[in-house]
Amino acid sequence: VRSIYSAAKKFAEVLFADTNQSFKKVLLIEYPRKGIYSLCFQTATALEEVQARTSEDVICVFVPTTPNPTSGFIMMIPRSDAIELDMDVESALKMIVSLGVVVPPWVRNGRGAPLAPPGPAS
Repeated sequence: VRSIYSAAKKFAEVLFADTNQSFKKVLLIEYPRKGIYSLCFQTATALEEVQARTSEDVICVFVPTTPNPTSGFIMMIPRSDAIELDMDVESALKMIVSLGVVVPPWVRNGRGAPLAPPGPAS
């Protein structure tokens, strides 16, 4: 029990001590299938062995579960499959913990006025 608690405590310290260091970017990926999108966090880009063996430019992402973002999935995905969001890590975590009830305003790069969602494709 002590080893499980110790590991969980260490994980929580790393995750919540400085989320800007743990999670580099908030991303959107098509998961669990095409046409369904999930929030995730970029955690690493230095994946030389994976990139060499897959011949792809891959990044490591953490896809948290709701409402407990301490559980989830670690995936290595092609960089081209990720959509970078302007959302900050704290806002994304609030959205996940609140089951999507708390949705941050959409602000481009944290600087400008809120943006309207894109219209239908023409």
